[in-house]
Amino acid sequence: MQTAKATNIFIPHGGGPLPILNDPGHATMVRFLTQFAASRPTPEALVVISAHWEADPIRITAGAEPELLYDYYGFPPESYHLDYRLKGAPELARDMHTAMRAAGIDCELDWERDLDHGVFIPAMLLYPAGGIPALQLALHPGLDPEQHIAIGQALRFLRDRNIMILGSGFSFHNLPALLRPEAVSQNANEQFQSWLLQTTTDTEINEADRQAELCRWSQAPYARLCHPRAEHLLPLFVCYGLGGGPAQCVFDNTIMEQRALGLQW
Repeated sequence: MQTAKATNIFIPHGGGPLPILNDPGHATMVRFLTQFAASRPTPEALVVISAHWEADPIRITAGAEPELLYDYYGFPPESYHLDYRLKGAPELARDMHTAMRAAGIDCELDWERDLDHGVFIPAMLLYPAGGIPALQLALHPGLDPEQHIAIGQALRFLRDRNIMILGSGFSFHNLPALLRPEAVSQNANEQFQSWLLQTTTDTEINEADRQAELCRWSQAPYARLCHPRAEHLLPLFVCYGLGGGPAQCVFDNTIMEQRALGLQW
């Protein structure tokens, strides 16, 4: 019997808890994640790189019974009392810690931190019954693209396991524009998204050139307008480092009136 391989995907996780509150601006994202999970074997564990946790040294959640960390503000009361549970994955956390340390990446296990909304909101859409072992990997606050590609490269051993690696961010993240779409022109949004799509998916690009181009992401058209700060883009770099080649575009649609991409390696 052939063992299932890992799923390695970068997705938009939307605005706070809005995807599970029936917000119409998230309808395409909700439909995509629901259908995506239904089309694949259930993974043994989720490894999530969320845009909402940064730590130096880089940290990996290792607790056996993590809670939900409601790291958003100003939403309806029900979004702070969700009936959803994910297990921890301590052994997997140890394996990742060992691999990253062997690659010279300074990291630590975190036995106390709970799972933030960059983890549990997409997990609720992918696997509404819950119960799947899950852990979260922090970004480094230096936000260096090359460093995050190296993290993914150190974790390539995960590719041979039935695990879902989820880069949970957003290919567009300018909060004022998400709240007021007119703040960023559609032309600016389209140009950056098109650059990102071409750079990640073109099968004719040499991998050294692709990596160099991604590391220069801030020089792409309207990059800093679409990402004033890089934290929502960096989970993609971890996924790319882990995948080591061109991606397949699996989501290209609008969320809250801004174009956003989902990419799978």
